[in-house]
Amino acid sequence: MLKVRKICWIPCRWKSGKKRWNVLQYKKTNCDRALDSFDDFYGSVYGGRWKNMRAALLTEHKYIAMVNNFGDTEQTCSMLEMDGAINIKSLIHLAQERESQVQVQGDGPVANSTEMDDKLDALLRKQQEREVAAIYPQAGEDGAAVQLPHKLNYGKDEKRLTRDEKEDNLDYNQSLTKALEEDMQLEQDRLVDPQFGTGGLYEYMPANSIKGMEDWVAESEHYKYYQTSVDFPLKIEPETSFYYPEHLALYTYEMGNCSDFKSPKKCLTGVLSHFLMDGGSILPPLFLQVQPGERVLDACAAPGGKSLLLLQTLHIDHLVCNDVQESRLKKLKHVMQEYLFDYKERWQGKRLIFNMSDARNLDGYESYDKILVDVPCTTDRHVLMQQDNNIFKPTRIKERLRIPELQSGILANCLRLLRPGGSLVYSTCSLSPVQNDGVVHMALQKVFNDHGITTTVRDLSQQVTLFADIFKFEQPKGLKYGQMVVPYLPANFGPMYFSKITRNT
Repeated sequence: MLKVRKICWIPCRWKSGKKRWNVLQYKKTNCDRALDSFDDFYGSVYGGRWKNMRAALLTEHKYIAMVNNFGDTEQTCSMLEMDGAINIKSLIHLAQERESQVQVQGDGPVANSTEMDDKLDALLRKQQEREVAAIYPQAGEDGAAVQLPHKLNYGKDEKRLTRDEKEDNLDYNQSLTKALEEDMQLEQDRLVDPQFGTGGLYEYMPANSIKGMEDWVAESEHYKYYQTSVDFPLKIEPETSFYYPEHLALYTYEMGNCSDFKSPKKCLTGVLSHFLMDGGSILPPLFLQVQPGERVLDACAAPGGKSLLLLQTLHIDHLVCNDVQESRLKKLKHVMQEYLFDYKERWQGKRLIFNMSDARNLDGYESYDKILVDVPCTTDRHVLMQQDNNIFKPTRIKERLRIPELQSGILANCLRLLRPGGSLVYSTCSLSPVQNDGVVHMALQKVFNDHGITTTVRDLSQQVTLFADIFKFEQPKGLKYGQMVVPYLPANFGPMYFSKITRNT
């Protein structure tokens, strides 16, 4: 028989730790960074409701089909209805009849939202604590606790302390106190006289700024754009009427039906039959309520879905489409060529004007009756699905955190472009209160302080009930100046925030 040998277990040590050097490590993508940011921010703002919104954002969104009035309109409508799609116009009429039978009681718009203010204040404090903890150690070399500053100061224009304030704040050793009091030249030239000793050179002096980070923006700075103090005339009035364009044909599937629309086809006139767009995008141009003969501006027009919807109402005689980049204008022109009959002969340069400029620098003040202001934003759904052109790319952090400055600048300038009595609709595809109500507040404050312009915010809470069978809207108590479509799995549209503002003077 064979003799059983004793088995010895010899522990081995990995040279590279538990994970081998040749094991591929998971690399965090831009979409992952966006999701982590949303979990932190929106989780604090929306609480338990964020889980449902999160699931909807990570799921393919629903579309709405806009029938092209310059193609085979009747055939296209028949095809969509045969596939089970519903004309939104019929849903609006049913909702209006239902409202006429039921007396609606309301207390008017809510001007203040203390709950949202408290949440953002708590989030700001939390983010500042994180930044401080990331830079300063929790304990000194001797194990003693280190007193952390309340906040960090960034930027070139920080407040400079006077000499008296420095002396009051700094705790000098007794050996140097008399020297600093008697010899003023010592502080100015930053020289150390050997007769007083050089021990002061090795004393710890806490820093109040970080060298090389003058242009860096902290995450917590982003939340400070959300302001609550009102130092300008704030007037909020309910919108009394809503008119759905007679010739506009929009089709959707009922809530809970996630069927896909057929791809657009060429019509006999050479244009495409219908245009597919996110359902939330139809609301800003609809609530703009364009009337025949009005001069209209789309300040940030690309890629062109909202501009095309304005043209499909058949009310516009003059539309100016503006965008900041030539590549974006090229996409916009391509959309118009595919959907407008006799584009070059009847539209280009005549009824449809293209302009390439930063919307903050547009002039021609008091020259437009209606303006659509669909500003650049974090595009919450896009950044969770697409890696390319993602605003959460590490190299674009400064651009992302300063988006509210760009948005408020565009909105403030567009308010100046309006004629007195004219209206605009401000919109974003973001859930962020900072980019939504926060930007509206900043812009209204800016135009009043700088130019004396007063405005009236139109409360659309009554009008959005007409679309309650199609979209899920955010609770009115969480919003100050507008309404918002929130992602919801049975009706997976949006997000889309919109606010209607009328210029008084």
